Amino acid sequence: MNTSATYISRLDPAPSTGPRKVIVLGSTGSIGCSALKVLAQHPDTFEVLGLAGATNANLLAEQARQWRPSVLGVLDDTVREEVRHLLPADYRPQWMVGNPGYQEMAALSEAELVLCAQVGAAGLPPTLAAVKAGKIVALANKESLVLAGTLVRELCTASGACLLPVDSEHNAMFQALAGHDPHDVRKFVLTASGGPFRGRLREELRRVTPDQALAHPNWSMGAKISIDSSTLMNKGLECIEAAYLFGVDMDRIEVVVHPESIIHSLVEYRDGSLLGHLGVPDMQIPIAHCLSYPNRLDLDLEPLDLTRLSGLHFEKPDESTFPCLALAREALANGPSFPIVLNAANEIAVDLFLRRELAYLDIARLLERTLQAHTPSAVTDLESIHAVDDWARKQARSFAAQYFSAPSA
Repeated sequence: MNTSATYISRLDPAPSTGPRKVIVLGSTGSIGCSALKVLAQHPDTFEVLGLAGATNANLLAEQARQWRPSVLGVLDDTVREEVRHLLPADYRPQWMVGNPGYQEMAALSEAELVLCAQVGAAGLPPTLAAVKAGKIVALANKESLVLAGTLVRELCTASGACLLPVDSEHNAMFQALAGHDPHDVRKFVLTASGGPFRGRLREELRRVTPDQALAHPNWSMGAKISIDSSTLMNKGLECIEAAYLFGVDMDRIEVVVHPESIIHSLVEYRDGSLLGHLGVPDMQIPIAHCLSYPNRLDLDLEPLDLTRLSGLHFEKPDESTFPCLALAREALANGPSFPIVLNAANEIAVDLFLRRELAYLDIARLLERTLQAHTPSAVTDLESIHAVDDWARKQARSFAAQYFSAPSA
């Protein structure tokens, strides 16, 4: 890939004549809830046009009562009825159901900005719909680029969509690139907290429980991303995301463990300069940057006090104990269908682990076995991506049942 910023495309979104009309896909998740906190602080700057949550009927109803968006999205008709009964009689939103409904929401003509914050591969179709419609897309669903990075870039170029990265690491690098020639970049440096098991030896991780893996030291996140952080798979997926987002080969992306999570990532230029982004570890900051881009917002957050920092530390990731990071690099190197397999197998593995049907160390083993069974295939559209994704999920489940047993109590 060639270093370029054009695939982020239309980096000067046209200013709104009034409040920026926003769709939040995944409003009941951790990113969606943080986004609504930001929006609540600036009611005159934004209008919440639509909210979509999957199955959390109580929270979605609470959000709907507060914001009264004209459109609500839910997973199925059962959830729709649950939410409907929790809404006041005088509020009658338009309902959009399931993935087709999410895609329709993402492409609504009135919407200016779509926050894509759904978890996992399910977030890809709505992201593609928003990009095809030429929206400002605040992308918090890294799987969209892991599964379809090339396709997303091509569609951005064709439609003029403005793709903005919400992930704190990619948002930090995006900000560090501002005003600079991308050809002057030597490498991109992704920082990682190291998760709850930083410094542990592999032998110490044999009896890890879901509760232990969910206890992230710095960030408050959903279950899936918290497990991925503990295995360093999240960082592996972020490497793939960065490769597509910034148009660089994987050998120009470095991962550095930074346990304080104060520097959210850096860009190194060819003169040796390192430009980074510092801030408190709160997702409201990158979310606000994307929601208001190219402007900035006041946020009700305690600012970072540099005088109270005892120090900033950096170390290399332990890839022998946490092999998922290396698996991600290998997956991208082996061809575009391999990251799809990696992501699908990982979603299955994490689900099995959370249900205590797979041991913690077997997560990486299951991914490796599934990747080894994959034959490269062309992935040029959503249908071909789904075919690889479906194969990988079935294969991972089969391998889990065949080769791995539930962890002992």
